Amino acid sequence: MLPAEHRLGDSDTFRVVVRRGRRAGTSTLVVHLWSDEHAEPASLEVGFTVSKAVGNAVTRNRVKRRLRHLTREHLPSLQELPGRVALVVRALPPAASASSAVLSDDLGRALARARGTQAA
Repeated sequence: MLPAEHRLGDSDTFRVVVRRGRRAGTSTLVVHLWSDEHAEPASLEVGFTVSKAVGNAVTRNRVKRRLRHLTREHLPSLQELPGRVALVVRALPPAASASSAVLSDDLGRALARARGTQAA
């Protein structure tokens, strides 16, 4: 579970992140990363989007739980970014059948590309 201070719950912010943020995708997910370097205080918020194309409600919730857990591992590197940072992770239909290892690799690679760095 993500700590409450890192949850993105405002629909207007979701919209801004998806429309203005840097986008990077893989076969299982797409990340949208937006930052406002001049915002005070510095903060990091993460939101998830899993559409009905991914599967039924049970499948969608399982995918969201897995992505929340995997994203939590990347929070320290995202907190290094200055100002306010918002991330939206959008699951694609192949995420439902992907292993956790594949999702983790795809998330790391997509975040590295969205940040403008090479994936390790």
